[in-house]
Amino acid sequence: MSKNLVVVESPAKAKTIEKFLGKNYTVKASMGHLRDLPKSQFGIDIENNFSPKYINIRGKGDVIKSLKDAAKTADKVFLASDPDREGEAIAWHLAHILNLSPDKACRIVFNEITKPAIQNAVKSPRPINSDRVDAQQARRLLDRIVGYQLSPLLWRKVRKGLSAGRVQSVAVKMICDREKEIQTFIPEEYWTIAAKLRQKPKTPLFDAQLVSVDGKKSYVNNEEQSNLIKSELEQSEFRVSDVKKRERRRNPSPPFITSSLQQDASRKLGFTSRKTMMVAQQLYEGLEIGSSGPVGLITYMRTDSTRISEVAQQEARSYIAERFGQNYLPEKPPVYSTKKSQDAHEAIRPTSVDLNPQGLANSLSRDQLRLYTLIWDRFIASQMAPAVYDTITVEIGAGRYGLRSNGSKLKFKGFMAIYIEGKDEQENDKDVTLPELEVGEVLKLQKILPVQHFTEPPPRYTEASLVKTLEENGIGRPSTYAPIIETILERGYVNRVDKKFQPTELGIVVVDLLKEYFNTIVDVEFTAAMEDRLDEIADGKASGVELLNEFYQPFSKTLANAEEQIGQVELPVEISDVPCENCGKFMVVKQGRYGKFLACPGFPECRNTKAILKDTGVKCPKCEGNIVERRTKRGKNFYGCKNYPECDFVTWDIPQKEACQSCGNLLLRHNYKNGRFILYCNNEGCPTRENSPINKELKKKEKKADSSKPGKTAKTKKGKKKNN
Repeated sequence: MSKNLVVVESPAKAKTIEKFLGKNYTVKASMGHLRDLPKSQFGIDIENNFSPKYINIRGKGDVIKSLKDAAKTADKVFLASDPDREGEAIAWHLAHILNLSPDKACRIVFNEITKPAIQNAVKSPRPINSDRVDAQQARRLLDRIVGYQLSPLLWRKVRKGLSAGRVQSVAVKMICDREKEIQTFIPEEYWTIAAKLRQKPKTPLFDAQLVSVDGKKSYVNNEEQSNLIKSELEQSEFRVSDVKKRERRRNPSPPFITSSLQQDASRKLGFTSRKTMMVAQQLYEGLEIGSSGPVGLITYMRTDSTRISEVAQQEARSYIAERFGQNYLPEKPPVYSTKKSQDAHEAIRPTSVDLNPQGLANSLSRDQLRLYTLIWDRFIASQMAPAVYDTITVEIGAGRYGLRSNGSKLKFKGFMAIYIEGKDEQENDKDVTLPELEVGEVLKLQKILPVQHFTEPPPRYTEASLVKTLEENGIGRPSTYAPIIETILERGYVNRVDKKFQPTELGIVVVDLLKEYFNTIVDVEFTAAMEDRLDEIADGKASGVELLNEFYQPFSKTLANAEEQIGQVELPVEISDVPCENCGKFMVVKQGRYGKFLACPGFPECRNTKAILKDTGVKCPKCEGNIVERRTKRGKNFYGCKNYPECDFVTWDIPQKEACQSCGNLLLRHNYKNGRFILYCNNEGCPTRENSPINKELKKKEKKADSSKPGKTAKTKKGKKKNN
């Protein structure tokens, strides 16, 4: 008997869906795109309304044959690629390959891989959405035009192997612009002045900050001003002039969309955008959960919508009421606004609240469990009541000076009982308690504390802050953030140093060239407007051919002008003091995808290369050689002996020039994400390592971290499974 054929994108998804549909359905995977523009040629007929030349992707022949054979014997064929524009385009290409009419009901979509969602999808197929296909194709052709016509110009004028992308170039420009801000930044001095006060002798001290002088906002710019104010305050009477008490509510963050998931996974878990999307894909497509077989754990992870289905909201509300109590429920389910007009998807959420992270600990890998916990917690928190603080603001007069003291106390946790959003600069949510003060009350001064500060330049972009900025400026879409970052790193335009992006000399040269001759390509507003036009095409309000025409006419003229005007661009060469062992020439600094390295200038005759080693000035505890700083392929710093491989000493922690005071051995510095650090002796037998309070804290933290890790199934020597 013939079966119905369902074509999805991945084998994992196929396995999960086949379980839900039963024996009358065959589910096969296309393994992503089967047709695309050719790599070896431009593939676009400009003169014929930008007609694309699509070919079957090399290496996909067996998959195509298998799908064709299955489609010939099937009663019905359902195309079930992902529910976004890319997925719509994959379905359109599949329809062409399998000789299906795109206008017939052959397309099914679902936001989650659960039994009800899949069964409902096959009951309501629809035609392929030609507008969404047109939008995806317009984006693909725009990127091909820029990539295949601008990149060769860079090869000829700068260096072979370079590329210029329509969206990636904007990201590189943003990083370069930030670096220039940092380099040209001039620090300005300023001072803050705090008073240590108490209500009565022997009562607890509290702080009050100087906020005004003669009724105007205070600006203290130098030590002379600071000393004058300090002297006058020390002679002043401190009297309470106003006390304001109020209740402050802190609302939960909305459930995750793609960009916010990537940002919080970066801040809280240290995941790159690529890793976040890879793990999220696994959670979406389905994982083996005990005897239940493969289960899809989250909804579709490429979305810019914060919408939640009524069923999911009610499920969450029932869980919250049962787990936390009715007072943790808002009166009405919260509704979060969505920036984009497209609202076809839901936010990223668990497919079932009953699949809580604790119950899945033994079924998921460590990374899968950590990301799933983040998604689950954020969703539940988004449906909870706000946190409530009691706050108090005390205004204090001291002669012509005004001071202010703020206190707050968490009265009701609300959503904070389960989740707090991560920030690049961690917020301080600790209670600050002030005494009960009354207007007119005179306070006792303990001490005046002036502190010198200097303004700081804007920080370099982290992966989280870059994704946030791209989203805020309308650059790219949910599916493009991770590829943008991977591309600019791979091309050597930027480096990731201490989890922050720094432009390379190559990146700066290319961006400066594009800014001079192709300003629209790297213009943030132009690129954002282009994204809005693509949205209009997807909504059927504009034409892809019209957009391509509007872009190509001025672009082709600019390209011809640049070809004539740009001479050969010489990249600056940094010559080191390290001679090449093979030919004796001084090696030069080169930029690779994993950072800088030394290469012989005699290339290609001499191909000698070596890593750039930064000497720490600390001796190796094993062989007395120098310890040098090295980098992994992922850009993470570690420290090892210069005599490697003869000496295998290696550590992630920073060697200190000061030796251990107890045994004279190597001292290491372990840094925490919150900025704190711990020093400990490398000698395991050293008494300070065992007995020092600061190192007891390190052990306590390590023990806590180990105990919080999900249990994993491991095999003993006898082959039996045990729980670690």
